[in-house]
Amino acid sequence: MKFEGIYTPAITPLATDGSIDKAAFAEVLEYLVEAKIHGVIIGGSTGEYYAHTTQERIELAAQAKDVLNGRLPLIVGTGGIRTEDAVAFARHAKEIKADALLVGTPPYALPTQQEIALHVKAVDAAAGLPIMLYNYPGRMGVSMGDEFFDAVADVQNIVAIKESSGDMAQLHRLAIRRPHIQLSCGWDDQALEFFAWGAKSWVCAGSNFIPREHVALYEACVLEKDFDKARRIMAAMMPLMDFLEGGKFVQSIKYGCALDGLRSGGVRKPLQDLDGAEKQALERVVGELKRNVAQITGGA
Repeated sequence: MKFEGIYTPAITPLATDGSIDKAAFAEVLEYLVEAKIHGVIIGGSTGEYYAHTTQERIELAAQAKDVLNGRLPLIVGTGGIRTEDAVAFARHAKEIKADALLVGTPPYALPTQQEIALHVKAVDAAAGLPIMLYNYPGRMGVSMGDEFFDAVADVQNIVAIKESSGDMAQLHRLAIRRPHIQLSCGWDDQALEFFAWGAKSWVCAGSNFIPREHVALYEACVLEKDFDKARRIMAAMMPLMDFLEGGKFVQSIKYGCALDGLRSGGVRKPLQDLDGAEKQALERVVGELKRNVAQITGGA
C-alpha cells in the first residue's frame, strides 16, 4: 500500500450528553470525502480514542467503513496499553476489511525496543494488514529506535511510519537508513522538511477543518515540486500550528470543525473546551490562514 497525500485522523463528535454523535460522525466523514483528502484514520489521538470504551472504538471503525464504502482508504488505530487490546482492535479491523492499521508504542508501560517489536509483531499476526507505524515518544514515553527497526525488519506488512518525535535527526535517520519504509509527516510544523526528505504523505489533524489548505501544501511539494510556493503556504499555516501547540490541541481542532459548519461537540474529560477568548483567537488565525493560502494558490 502506498501512502500518498493527506490522511486525516478524524474527530469524534459528541452529543450534549457526552455520548458519541454517530450522525455527526457520518457528516464529518462525508465532509472529508468531499474535500478530496486521501485517507481517513479512525482511533487516533485526535479522535480521542483514549477516552473511548472498547465497544465505542469498534463501533466507530465499523461505521467509518460503512460510510466511506471504499471511497477513501480507512486506517484503523490499534493504540492500547495492553498488547491484547491492540490485537483485538487489529482483528476487528481485518473483519471490517479496513485498508491498513496504525500501530504505535504502548503508552505508559515504557517497553524496551525488543518489547515494542514483539508488540508490533503480535498486532501484525492478528490482522495481516499493511501497517503504518506511529512513533510519538512525547505521548508514549519511548521512541522507536534502530534496535526496534532492526527487530521488525522481517515484518513485510510494515510499509510506512508516522514520525511524530519532532526530532529532525530521527527524520534524517529514517530517510537514509530505512528507505523501504514510507515516511509520513506526523509533526505538523516540520511538514516542509518531511516532504523535502521524500515523504509523500502527511497525517494532520488540522485537515479536519482546513483540508484544502493541507492538500495545497502536499500538492505544491509532492506533485508540483514547487518548494518556493510550498514555503509560502507553510508560512501562512504556521500561526495555526503555533496555536494548536498551545496546550488545547483536540479542543482547537474540534472548534475549528465547528467554525466550518460541522457538529463537533465538546471533548471528553479530563479535557475542557476552549474559553471565549481562545475561540475568538482561533477564529482570527483560521480566517487569516484561509485568505493567505487562497492568494498563494489562486483560490477564491
